[in-house]
Amino acid sequence: MHTGIYNPLHEDAVTESKAAAMGGVASSLNYMRTGKYYLNKTGPYSEFFPEVLSISKGNFFVDYACHIAPIQYSHIDEIEMLIEKYGVTSFKIFMFYGNYGLHGNSNAQKDFLMMPDRDYYDDAHFEFIMRGIKKAMERFPEKADVSNLGLHCETAEIMRAYTNIVQKEGKLKGLRAYSAARPPHSEGLAIFIASYLAHETECANINLLHLTSAKAVDAAMMMQTVFPHINFRREVTLAHLLLDYDCECGLHAKVNPPIRSREDVEYLWQHLHEGNIDWVCSDHACCKAEFKTDAHEKENVWLAKSGFGGTEMLLSGLYTEGKKRGLSVNRMAELLSWNPAQRFGLKSKGDIAPGFDADIVLMNPDESFVVNSSASPSTQGYSVFEGYEFSGPVKATFLRGNLIYENENVIGEAKGNYLHRPYAPIP
Repeated sequence: MHTGIYNPLHEDAVTESKAAAMGGVASSLNYMRTGKYYLNKTGPYSEFFPEVLSISKGNFFVDYACHIAPIQYSHIDEIEMLIEKYGVTSFKIFMFYGNYGLHGNSNAQKDFLMMPDRDYYDDAHFEFIMRGIKKAMERFPEKADVSNLGLHCETAEIMRAYTNIVQKEGKLKGLRAYSAARPPHSEGLAIFIASYLAHETECANINLLHLTSAKAVDAAMMMQTVFPHINFRREVTLAHLLLDYDCECGLHAKVNPPIRSREDVEYLWQHLHEGNIDWVCSDHACCKAEFKTDAHEKENVWLAKSGFGGTEMLLSGLYTEGKKRGLSVNRMAELLSWNPAQRFGLKSKGDIAPGFDADIVLMNPDESFVVNSSASPSTQGYSVFEGYEFSGPVKATFLRGNLIYENENVIGEAKGNYLHRPYAPIP
């Protein structure tokens, strides 16, 4: 989840964690970085992250942890501190940030990231982030298996060139235009670069995030073959499994990487069935309806913001489509709970067993419902799944044995705890 990206963190922590509880989610992993958006400030994580934790405390209705993005060169030197002092064991890179805008326009990225003049957010920076994580894994061998790096794989130079082409031709509109402007081979090339850098630096635990296309999946599988010693994990989002670029929700579904063709959707499902996808996430980023599209040009995809929420539909959405496609409920539990919990060091999450947290979701597999965004506690005000008929509504969510959601209502006060990782089962 991207909690606090478009709204103040203290507000998002409340409303979007309530949405998570509604979806049967008991633990959220929240991306955080310095720069514009989020806290809209820069500086060392030794000062920045305690503020994040202070704002978060007492506001989350589910347990929470954080992925941290080393933006400045100096942040690399703080990786070991973040692991040791705060239990942050997962880090993230947005590969296109250095030369391309968040919403699809080139802009002054150093200003956007609030970086020092002599710093650059580029492939060399990514290499040294990997070296920093490798060094930390050697220093903390007991945490090495849960220390990992996730990469948003898109290539800025490819996207910038194709955006110019698509805009100049003017033939495509909406989500089709956005997909063409950020073509699938941009993902594939970025995956190649990320994988080779992981090999070069011996940074063994790499997560290839939110793959969206056949070309991205093919690139990821090729790199697994080329570099079998790298412990890759591959992720897709619910939206990329359910939506294509002709979906009725239109620009509300603008996201990075883009929603793709129906052929790409089917290819993702094929590899999910074959066991090549390790988990399904929401990539939740609440962007209120009044800010999502431009007030004067509501159909202009280039002016719309990227990202949307949807964690409250994660379980029901995967259950509905997965059931149609013969996906077992056990496999769904692996994709939504066990696999990510193991990868990200949440050792007492993701299963129902002695010693594990009593995080339990009850859903009715025989009941169906129509998605209505007004029922969500999220402040977004719309859903990209609006009007879809889903099966398996969530009836109750328990967090560490405490009932936090039942019959369409979030219950009680915020009881979410910060998860210092590795977060282990009680002996």
